[in-house]
Amino acid sequence: QLRLVESGGALVQAGRSLRLSCSVSGRSVEHYAIGWFRQAPGKEREAVSCIGAQTATLESPYYKDSIKGRFTISRGNANNTVYLQMNSLKPEDTAVYSCAGGPRTANGLCILGGDYWGQGTQVTVSS
Repeated sequence: QLRLVESGGALVQAGRSLRLSCSVSGRSVEHYAIGWFRQAPGKEREAVSCIGAQTATLESPYYKDSIKGRFTISRGNANNTVYLQMNSLKPEDTAVYSCAGGPRTANGLCILGGDYWGQGTQVTVSS
């Protein structure tokens, strides 16, 4: 079982940057892909970016098309924190961002969703 805790959400102006953090703990953490999802008001939850398990070193991260080149997912040196660096933020990036984990590939996690979820952190981008 995984426990995921997000942090870093804030109110920012368009064009600015934010870095979200997802602290992951639990058994066999190294076997879980971790991803970021978001849900805007009145919209369905969507996958933003997912990174493979620590044991899947050759697997490339998944990125939603609309955020490619602006967002970067990465793992911290201790590997139990997953970051989402968000640059050139736009008002349409406003949403609750949640991280999730699952025993699958990065693509699989972003397509199927996670088995374990954090509570979410609010990101609001003003124009």
